[in-house]
Amino acid sequence: MYVACAIIPGTRRILVSGLTASAWLVHGIALWLMMFSPDALRVGFAVMLSAALWVSVLVYWLENLNFSLEGLKVLLLPNAALMSLLPIFFPGSLVALAGKTAMFPWHLGVALLAYSTLTIAAFHALVMSFQDAHLHKLRGNQSQHWLHAIIERLPALMTMEKILFRLVSLGFVLLTFTVLSGVIFSEQVLGVAFKWDHKTLLSLLSWALFGILLLGRRWRGWRGKTVLSFTLGGFLTLLLAYVGSRFVLEVMLHRSLA
Repeated sequence: MYVACAIIPGTRRILVSGLTASAWLVHGIALWLMMFSPDALRVGFAVMLSAALWVSVLVYWLENLNFSLEGLKVLLLPNAALMSLLPIFFPGSLVALAGKTAMFPWHLGVALLAYSTLTIAAFHALVMSFQDAHLHKLRGNQSQHWLHAIIERLPALMTMEKILFRLVSLGFVLLTFTVLSGVIFSEQVLGVAFKWDHKTLLSLLSWALFGILLLGRRWRGWRGKTVLSFTLGGFLTLLLAYVGSRFVLEVMLHRSLA
């Protein structure tokens, strides 16, 4: 259904909006059934990526009510369709909920929202990079290349940048709660004593990069390539901390994460 929404012409906006919402609901139900069971929670890099794209579609759908984001659907929706199927091939592992505190599901929920929001921000930053590069390259050139047609349907770069900082700000707040619950309340929330491993260090580094970006925007008026570099750098660091480590363990080393 995501793919159908991506290829239907933008003039049929109501139909596309309805199909997108339906596909999003189906994706969400499938994700819920995959992740949750009465006594365990399924985690893994594929589940996390699928959840990130699920949240991405929601944000796209909501933002499209205020801004014309039709050009983004061709890039986002097919990828969401692919990621919705990824957990079938890489199901991850089950984490038993027995013995976990009541804060444990909240920690995982906030963490998932943080990663998903910052994934959207990184995707948005990549789109902005292509948009800026092609606008300069095609200035004075009336080429009808398909990528040029998509870019022409995007909002202005200043509007795209405002949306990006909304995403980064929200993701930073959620990531702050995730880091605090993992560092300060590690034993109570996660059931293990706090330790300085690669995941902790990379998470803190990612948090610092996003924090510096927001401060730079506030006090120095950072824009353009500096903003995109910090956004992508913070996201890639976070990706290495969580998704990357899970991919290595699950796919390359065939080790359980339970």
